[in-house]
This record gives sequence, structure tokens and C-alpha cells, in this order.
Amino acid sequence: MDIRADFHLHTTASDGMLNPRELVVLAKDQGLDLIAITDHDTTEGIKEALIEGEKLGIKVIPGIELSTIHNSESIHILGYFRDNSYENEEFQSFLKDMQDYRISRAKKFIANLDKFFNIKLDYEEIRENAKGVVARPHIAKAIINKGYPYSWDYIFDKLIGKNSPAYVHNKKISIEEGIDILKNLNAVVMLAHPKLVKKTPVEELIKFNFHGLEAVYYLNSEEEQNKYIDIAKKNNKLLCCGSDFHGHGKEDTKHGYIGTVNSNLHELEAFINLFLK
Repeated sequence: MDIRADFHLHTTASDGMLNPRELVVLAKDQGLDLIAITDHDTTEGIKEALIEGEKLGIKVIPGIELSTIHNSESIHILGYFRDNSYENEEFQSFLKDMQDYRISRAKKFIANLDKFFNIKLDYEEIRENAKGVVARPHIAKAIINKGYPYSWDYIFDKLIGKNSPAYVHNKKISIEEGIDILKNLNAVVMLAHPKLVKKTPVEELIKFNFHGLEAVYYLNSEEEQNKYIDIAKKNNKLLCCGSDFHGHGKEDTKHGYIGTVNSNLHELEAFINLFLK
């Protein structure tokens, strides 16, 4: 199957750098045939991406990256919609609650950075620059722009990372709840970037009612990729691939560059075929 695809992409609707139209244009320029918009806890960017995709002849899958909590750790779930069920009023109300929590979370982050590291930031200024909901990349950028002597990687690892006293968890939704919500909307539900899960073995997580997992991820070593493919096969699960592109250049070490994952592995065909009908 000669399909160039990337199923994990972010826009300005959450914490990406490119708006949905710009992202689709870039995907086309990079020679991609099939992409998914998977913003964090929102579907706001999908409509614009679909319009641009139809215009440019690139297929856009409506998606989402939903934040859940398991074993005191953030576990992300990728949902891929096979129709417009993401427009469901109850689901959109649920996402609105998630976004409201993200606002209070960002404000708490800022308060904690002041409390623990004497880093002083202004929420309204960050929100205006973010042009949407404030997420950790926006806070990191604000720290750098304010002249604090920290690198991007240091900020994520030491100041706003999960082991920092300033860290604030996402809204507490269980894996089961997240999967059920998405499956009730006829979505294909995948475990995102298993490599980033630290506290629970992937072999245990895959026992939840996922359709599959993101086995091909930009950070994976060949050994890790083969391990996840093997886990999926043993559990009769689907496989997908994603760069986790956030709009930064190729030098970004926290996220991959669009289209740099191998989507032509035969193990991905069953997943890809779901969206070529």
C-alpha cells in the first residue's frame, strides 16, 4: 500500500503553531495523501481542515487526542471519527468542560511557576499570544520570551514536566470513560504514544477496550516499534502511525515533523483501510 499518511497532528485549535488550513497546505506540500487532525480535547479545527483538504485533494480524518488519567499518570487516547458524530451536542458540551478546565489548569501552572521557581508570567498576555486555549508549549514560550535563562527542553523537563512541583494534571477522566465516550460516537480508539507511558506497562494498558495503539511514533527506536507491533498482533489490535507534529520546524525535539513516520508498513493497512472507503 503506497499511502503517505500521518495520523497525529496538532493545530492552533489546541497547542499547535499552524492553523488548520496552514497545516493541510503543509501536508499537501509534503506529499501526504491522508492526515488526521488530533487536537487536544477539542474538535474546533476540524471543519476548516476538511474544507481545505477537499480543496487540495488530501483526505482529512476528523480526530481528537483525549486526555485521561490512569495510575496517577496522563494517558492520551486518539479518537478517529468515521462520520460527523463528533458534532454531537452532548460531546461538544463535554469538550467545553474540558476546555474550561484547561483554562484553570493554565492559571494554576502560572501560579505554581511563581511559587516554586519565582518565574512571573501574565496569563492574559499568554492567552492573547496563544490565540486560543493556553497549553504547556505556550507557557514554555512565554518563559523564554520573558528572558529567563532556560532552554525549551529544560523548561519541559524541569519546570513544567510531570515531575516538577509546578505540574498540574489534566482533568481526571478515566481511560474507561474516555474510550466509552469515543466509541459511542463510532470512533476508532487508539492508545497514543505508548513510549511516553511510564507507570503502567503497555501490555496492561492494551487490555482496555482500545481498537489499537500508535505503534509507529517518531520517538520510537526500531526495537520499541517492533515491540509495540508484536503487542498489537498478540492482542488482535490495529496499528497507526503519528509524528505528533505541533508546527515547529524539523529541529523540534519534543515533537516529530509532519510526515516523517513510515505509513507503508503492511501492519498499518487494516487501520488505513477503515478510512479509504
